[in-house]
Amino acid sequence: MSERGLAHDGTIAREGALGRVPAAFIPVVDAARAQIAETFDSARLHSAYIYGSIPRGTAIPGVSDLDLQLALHHEPTEADRADATAIEVALDHVFPQIDGVGILLTSTHALLSELERHDAGFFIACLCTPLLGPDLAERLPRYRPTTELARETNGDLALALKRWRTRAAQAATDADRRTLSRVVARRIVRSGFTLIMHRWGGWTSALNESAELFGRYYPEHADQMRNAAAIGRVPSTDPAVLSTLIDDLGPWLAAEYTAVHGEKTSRRAQ
Repeated sequence: MSERGLAHDGTIAREGALGRVPAAFIPVVDAARAQIAETFDSARLHSAYIYGSIPRGTAIPGVSDLDLQLALHHEPTEADRADATAIEVALDHVFPQIDGVGILLTSTHALLSELERHDAGFFIACLCTPLLGPDLAERLPRYRPTTELARETNGDLALALKRWRTRAAQAATDADRRTLSRVVARRIVRSGFTLIMHRWGGWTSALNESAELFGRYYPEHADQMRNAAAIGRVPSTDPAVLSTLIDDLGPWLAAEYTAVHGEKTSRRAQ
């Protein structure tokens, strides 16, 4: 890998590898692989992937969560979701070194579709590390830090803000607010980075680095983005913190994103 998260040909390098998993998390990854294989047979499961801080080698015991992506031969059903939830609960209960488990379910048809080429396809090819089965990245293109990639990954931030406002209004517990603040903060930092990605000319998923790079181009919002990165690492239960992200930084960022990159291709009619 060359500098700025790029391969030597200038395309975005896959950021994780099983060889980078910290020792404390190896039993977690092994157990996840085993439970997925036991629960989802080959008739349902095409392949499984791990993403996030664990395969990047930056996970912190007791703080980091376990993120998994399952590629299914068919569109996910309620039974698939129930089985995935059971795996999430079981792993989170057994391993104190992880703070929560999230499993995404997506069909191979969607992951390989033209519509998702620069969103879910990019996610699989560059941000996910193979855990089980054939690697879908072999059927996807190489990606560069372009405005098209920025638009199709985070060009729907305005729609996300609407969903988050509803969730924030319905959040009844500290656990609800903590979970939502992590989701919102991480997405805002990712959007802040991809807003300037084409100008910087590289890729990173690191929250701190993303916030600092964003601040080079938008110094007037640098402190706000640093605060978002901090919340992404250590979520907050304070409703005022959520409000700052959703009603202050978020709307400005969504408007600027649309002005620079345009809106993400609509999925509504698909």
